[in-house]
Amino acid sequence: MCQTPNLRDLPSVDEVLGRLADLLAEYPRGLVVEEVRRVLNAMRAEIRTGRSVDPASVDARVASALAELARPSLRRVINATGVVLHTNLGRAPLPTLTLLGGYSNLEYDLAAGKRGNRDVHAAGLLERLLGWPAVAVNNNAAAVYLALNELAAGYEVIVSRGELIEIGDGFRIPDIMARSGAILREVGTTNRTHIGDYRAAITDRTRLLLRVHHSNFQIRGFTARPGLAELAALGRERGIAVYEDLGSGCMVDLRAHGVDEPLVTDSLREGVDLVSFSGDKLLGGPQAGILCGKPEIVGRLRRSPMFRALRLDKLIYQALETTLRHLLLGRANEIPALRMIAEPAESIRARAERLVRLLDGVPAEVAPGESVIGGGSTPDLSIPTWLIAVAARDVVDLEKRLRAGDPPVVARIEKDRLILDLRTVFPEEEAELAAALRRATS
Repeated sequence: MCQTPNLRDLPSVDEVLGRLADLLAEYPRGLVVEEVRRVLNAMRAEIRTGRSVDPASVDARVASALAELARPSLRRVINATGVVLHTNLGRAPLPTLTLLGGYSNLEYDLAAGKRGNRDVHAAGLLERLLGWPAVAVNNNAAAVYLALNELAAGYEVIVSRGELIEIGDGFRIPDIMARSGAILREVGTTNRTHIGDYRAAITDRTRLLLRVHHSNFQIRGFTARPGLAELAALGRERGIAVYEDLGSGCMVDLRAHGVDEPLVTDSLREGVDLVSFSGDKLLGGPQAGILCGKPEIVGRLRRSPMFRALRLDKLIYQALETTLRHLLLGRANEIPALRMIAEPAESIRARAERLVRLLDGVPAEVAPGESVIGGGSTPDLSIPTWLIAVAARDVVDLEKRLRAGDPPVVARIEKDRLILDLRTVFPEEEAELAAALRRATS
């Protein structure tokens, strides 16, 4: 029961420790002492602000704080939103892999018995898939930075005004260009840029012609921009490299499933000298930025001092290698994001109807709806799906209780109903999802 605030009512650290024998047996003594002090200091602050405090709650608050420290912050989440590449939930769900424990041959050539290069674990697979040499860094923003810094620092890069995009968390092409040391040279207008605009802007200070794919927005109406082949031809004519930042990184033709994104191989066939793209979007792998292109350019990027600063960790290499090997061996269905995009709506309907039957009286129905790709890819594009719509007196509270569960379930609210889209729920998670809904609605 809460009492009138009084600092003298709070127990001493030793008094609390005397009651926490079980916690002292489970956690290091120094950690328990520190948490006791933190809790007591927090309670003193609450009393000073006039809040009612129950001195008897000290033990429970300490136990709760220690349990929170012991629980991993990064947790598995059931994504029932229908957003395949959910930026806040880690974008592409990773393929199944067993992380290597202990040591590995990250930078050791086992055949030669000497030091090797860590990028061999992905470079060979990328070259087999794309036809040109490639390197990987820690994300696509890093890839853009590396390309601009190494190829154009102190010199001009020509880019259409309509391609000076901003993506998530305030990342802007002009800002990364300034940080790289390259000098931005805008041409054209927001909606129309012609090949003559690029040609007129070229000087002896020009080092790159940059094309940026509109991966997270669309410009419609009275628009124009030169084709890649035309831009590549101008680059060859003037001896200037053409670099395209594709962003979404589509390596599998998904048009049959309603996703009309340019393929990386298409850009390379059009004559672009260098492309960059993300590993955790339509590639379906871990966070990474991949640069692929002409051997002399990729070799220069690999030798750059910044390449080491932006290099991948061994865990990311393992995840990336697994993803690329699935693609090379024709096992795209083993890549969850690609499998989710390709799943027919009628398959999702059957799964949804089966799950509703498991809900034991929870007021839910199956209705047609739309899934989205997300992750800054394929703007305005949706995929037909079937949704589970759950009615509740307080749908906001229901959504909150699902998020607070174990495992947490992330859903969405539409028209005062909780909406679940099984496109982004793994089949093996369906029983857990049904149980979570039963608990949250009971």
